[in-house]
Order: sequence, then structure tokens, then C-alpha cells
Amino acid sequence: MNKLTWIGIIVWGLFVTGFGLTGVSAPPHAVNVQPQDVLFLIVGGVVTCLIGAVGLVGLMGWMPGMRAEQKSYL
Repeated sequence: MNKLTWIGIIVWGLFVTGFGLTGVSAPPHAVNVQPQDVLFLIVGGVVTCLIGAVGLVGLMGWMPGMRAEQKSYL
């Protein structure tokens, strides 16, 4: 994947986290948001940001299943 894709994943994680944080500060008479929904949005957004950061840094190449192996023709 190219860097733009990883940056997009990070931005999506920030969007989801921000959406969860706006649910925390909602006034009591506003839309009824369950606490577990807010928690899942915040945690899911942060985990998505971490996935994007790891991919952007290039650490995914260290994992055996994600590594591109060199072909040996000898």
C-alpha cells in the first residue's frame, strides 16, 4: 500500500475518535447515546489510528505474512 492509503486510514481513525468524543460531551437532553457506543467509537478510532501509524512507518514488513520475499533463482 502506498503512503496515501495509510494516511487515509489515520484520518478515518481521527474522524471516528472525534465522533465518539462528541458523544461524550453531548448534553443530557440531546440524542440518547449509550455509553458502550461511545467507548467503542473512541477505542475503535484510536486502534485505527495506531494501525495506520504502524503501516505508515513500515513495520508491517516485519511480520512474516506481510513480508515480500526475495525470489532466489539458484
